[in-house]
Amino acid sequence: MNGVFGVLIRRILPLTLVLAANLCAQDAPESRVRVPFGVGERLEYDVKFGKLKVGSGSMEVADVQDIRGRETWHTIFSVKGGTFFYRVNDLYESWFDTRTGNSLKFRQDLNEGRRDVERIFNIFPDRGVFVENGDTAQVSVHNPLDDGSFLYFIRTIPLVVGETYTFERYFRPDRNPVTIKVARKERITVPAGEFDAIVLQPIIKTKGIFSENGHAELWLSDDANRIMLQMKSGLSFGSINLYLNSYRPAQPGALTKAP
Repeated sequence: MNGVFGVLIRRILPLTLVLAANLCAQDAPESRVRVPFGVGERLEYDVKFGKLKVGSGSMEVADVQDIRGRETWHTIFSVKGGTFFYRVNDLYESWFDTRTGNSLKFRQDLNEGRRDVERIFNIFPDRGVFVENGDTAQVSVHNPLDDGSFLYFIRTIPLVVGETYTFERYFRPDRNPVTIKVARKERITVPAGEFDAIVLQPIIKTKGIFSENGHAELWLSDDANRIMLQMKSGLSFGSINLYLNSYRPAQPGALTKAP
């Protein structure tokens, strides 16, 4: 499988976060972004290679933490599984500002086959730089978002069927521009139930799953929650798909909106 789980997550997550960052940056700097999620929310997924279940995934808002004096949501995205000849255990953590939506910190812990890599990115929106594993500063963008945080911010914005959006807000400039096409609405069934969905087709300036010739799609619930219901990516040797099997909403009284 040549690290297909890692490829899937690393390629799909940067795609739509750019759109969200552009809109969230318009909020007043000292009022929290109004969002449809909060601490305690958790979504769990079946991971399938074609029709064969090969693992599980989850995403959750774990808590609120202080990063360099700023209040941030701390979110976790994980994927575990594989086949008898290849195993994956990947973890992605994001810390993004509750008031500006900007990413301040991002951690990857990737265990794929014989590969074991951990990276920590500290991101400084005011300076327009990021630092990887404590090394020298590299040029970033203003109003940045990372791989994980887009899955939450995309839920806060309007998505108009037939529209195509192009942005350059990913925190690593060489991954820009990012293009998002809002393809259609449809009703789908996943293990968690039946839902009305809005379908996105992301394209990134890279080879592979999300190239211009790719066929990746994301399904978000077509309601106020905008939870991720399903994700599919076509590959030359098959497809890797995620299907929602359970959803736990935020805890009553959890941080979700401006004070």
